[in-house]
Amino acid sequence: MTRAHAAIGQTPYATRIEVNGRKLTADEPEILGGKGAGFAPYDLLLSSLAACTAITLRMYADHKGWPLESLDIDLSLSGAGDQRHIRRVLHPVGLDADQAARLALVAERTPVTLTLKSGIAIATSLA
Repeated sequence: MTRAHAAIGQTPYATRIEVNGRKLTADEPEILGGKGAGFAPYDLLLSSLAACTAITLRMYADHKGWPLESLDIDLSLSGAGDQRHIRRVLHPVGLDADQAARLALVAERTPVTLTLKSGIAIATSLA
């Protein structure tokens, strides 16, 4: 199980986050009233997807013994409300066309990809 803790004070909108002993700061950009002191919430969402994709595809290529030299992943989030969508572009180096195509298929089944596509229940309560 993964747990996260977030705390916000009176500085708009700097938020301290701790996950498994590691700390980071989230904030909104200045245009939205923050100070740009950290990643915005959707930046963190894309970062999670990017990290999961990179790690999963590296594991897959290593397991197959493929000569994956490097992998860059570009992600963009666009739209609003129910019309939001993420575009993911993979840039593998060192693979042939068939191997690269297989990586693209595997990317569609990474854990974070599947979570985002299926949705997740969120239960909120007061302490």
